[in-house]
Order: sequence, then C-alpha cells, then structure tokens
Amino acid sequence: MKRIPVPALLVTAALALGLCACSGGPGGAGGPGGDDKQAAPKTRIVVNPTGDRARAGEPVTVTLAEGERLAEVSVTDSKGARLDGKVAADGKSWTSSRKATPGTAYAVEARDTAGGSAKAAFSTAAPEKVNKLTLAPGKNTTVGIAQPLSIVFDHPVKNKAEVEKHLKVTTSNNTEGSWGWMQDWSGKDRVDWRPKEYWKAGTKVTLDADLSGTDSGTGGWFVRDYTTTFSIGRNQVVKVDLDNHRLTLLRDGQTVKSVPMSAGTPGGEKASWRGKTVLMSKEGTINMRSETVGLGDAYDKMVDYSMRLTWSGMYAHAAPWNAAYFGNANKSSGCIGMSDANARSVYDLVQVGDPFEITGSDAKGTQALNNGYGEWNLSWSEWQAKSALR
Repeated sequence: MKRIPVPALLVTAALALGLCACSGGPGGAGGPGGDDKQAAPKTRIVVNPTGDRARAGEPVTVTLAEGERLAEVSVTDSKGARLDGKVAADGKSWTSSRKATPGTAYAVEARDTAGGSAKAAFSTAAPEKVNKLTLAPGKNTTVGIAQPLSIVFDHPVKNKAEVEKHLKVTTSNNTEGSWGWMQDWSGKDRVDWRPKEYWKAGTKVTLDADLSGTDSGTGGWFVRDYTTTFSIGRNQVVKVDLDNHRLTLLRDGQTVKSVPMSAGTPGGEKASWRGKTVLMSKEGTINMRSETVGLGDAYDKMVDYSMRLTWSGMYAHAAPWNAAYFGNANKSSGCIGMSDANARSVYDLVQVGDPFEITGSDAKGTQALNNGYGEWNLSWSEWQAKSALR
C-alpha cells in the first residue's frame, strides 16, 4: 500500500487527570461518597518540518492547534543543543531563529498557559555533501594591523549572499569593515573581512559564523557553526623601497629599524611585486627551490629567517650570498634579501599581519588580490563592491 505523507505532524497530549478525594459529607462538592474530577487541559501542536527525512535549511515552526496560548517551546537536537526561537504576539505560534541542520534528530516540547503540554519529534535528511571551512588568523592569536579575517571553503559556494548573511564580525571598538569574495590562490572560494583602514592596535575581534543549516549550493551544506577570536598587536608598518634598496620598520610612526637590502632583478619574472602586502607567516629556515616558482633550476638553498609575503613565493629573508648588492642594486630572484644580522633583527621585530608597503619602479607589477592578502591594494569602494550583499 502506498504511504501518503502527512503535511504536518499533529500531536495531542493531555495532562493526567487530577484526582481529589473528599469526605462526602453534606455540602461536599462531589455529593455523598463522590469524587471531584477536573478535566486536564487539552493541547495540540502542529510542527514543521515533519517526518523522518524532512528537508533542512528552514526554521522550525510550532503552531498551537488547541490550547490557550503558547508559554514555552523547546526544540532540542540529539546532542542537547537547543534552537532558540520566539513566540508570536498572539501566542499561537513559535518560530526558531536558526534553521534545522541536515542529518539531525529534533525533539519538540510545547507548554501552554493553561498548563497543558504536547511533544513531537522529527529528523532531517542527511546531506549529500558537507561543506567545511578554514579560518585565518588562528584562534586567540595576536596579529599585525593589516591582517584580514580570511575564510577558505572546502567546496564551491554558489549561495554567496546567503552564506555572507551568517558571518558576523564584532570588534571592541566598532571597526568599520566589509567582506569581499575571491578565488583563493589554491582555486577554492574565499571570503575576507578587511577594515576600511588598518586596524587600531589593541582591537579585539570575534567572528561568529552561524552557518549550521545553511546550503552553500553545489558545494553542499554546513552542519556546524564556527567561531574565532584574535587581537591586534603593535602598530607596525614595514616600508620597502625598491629604488633605494632599503627596508624600514616603523612602530607608531617612528623608525625602529632601517637596513639595506636587495630585491628582485628588474625587467623580468625575477622582479619583485609592488603594493601593500601582508606578512603571512614567519617560517624560519626553509628550503627554497627555484623550480617551485617557475624559475628553472637557478637555485636550491636553505634560507634563514624566512618571512612569507605571497603565495607565489616572495619572501623577505637572509641572503648573505647577495651581500655585494645590499643597498645599491636589486639582484635577487624576486625576494627581499638582507644580511644574516639584519634579517634576524627584522624577523624578531615583525608580527604576522604586519603590512609590507613595497614601492618603486623596479617591480613587475602589483601583487594580485588572492596572492596572499592583496586586498589593501584596492580602494575602499572597490573592496566593498566585492561583497555579495552590495
């Protein structure tokens, strides 16, 4: 026999009958030898979604079919997490503020103002595909004034506007900022939150990505929320002058360190990028091989005090083999090289997230948006235009 789906789950629950014994004397409410019986209040609710393979991604609604007014509604998943919601002004319905998550069982309990109660249960269908994400910077870290909040998704995000609605950034000083979408250097979808101007030192930042129950599109569903917090450290800017072959570290506008350097050889692929970039990581001693950045077999070296500036392989680092050119010529394979002593000093002073402002004509162009953190090379209006909600 074909099963006919029920459009909504209808549950009736009644309180147990209250029994009251009395003496049965004259004037007794129950009469001689009688019992008082008071009917329990009747409560019925209609719940959507319903069934054992309900569609996720919609709020849960509980409607009072019989009873006075809803007093309390509880919708809890199998792990004990509760969906918050609100009773309507007329007391006849309740709607969750969050969406039902795929592959989740929910228990519903409602109580009305007369003391009646009703229960229900439903489960959402498991997702065919789950989307996840990676957050930067790391949780509880301290970073420089140019560090954006960056999210890279495991799978494509077609519903960008819907996803962006669920990404909430709060700061300790009401910093103005905006999300901007791009394709990451890895080829994955990415969205960054950049302030209008560099962060103020000491700012506390929190991201609440309330994505559970959100459909990203062809990339699948999100089945959990994410959160991260970080702080902004010292107000530092590193200025790299390609034409005068000098790197200068400023703190609160004052020079802390200024050293001679040699950047990429101009006139070809070995030239350095110009623009405002962001220190992505301090990687210490690493192996650098030219074939990994498309420069054949020109070099294969262990390099000390390596500070990554782009995904394409531009670093600031120690380059003692290039000592003859420090301060007077750009003769590297694209990186910003210094003496061992100067590189060590700069390495110790800089923070991940510090801006490196690279200027000069000896460059092959401006760093691309997704080649590391290139968003500071866009005007504020250009950056805002990359939000899916504008």
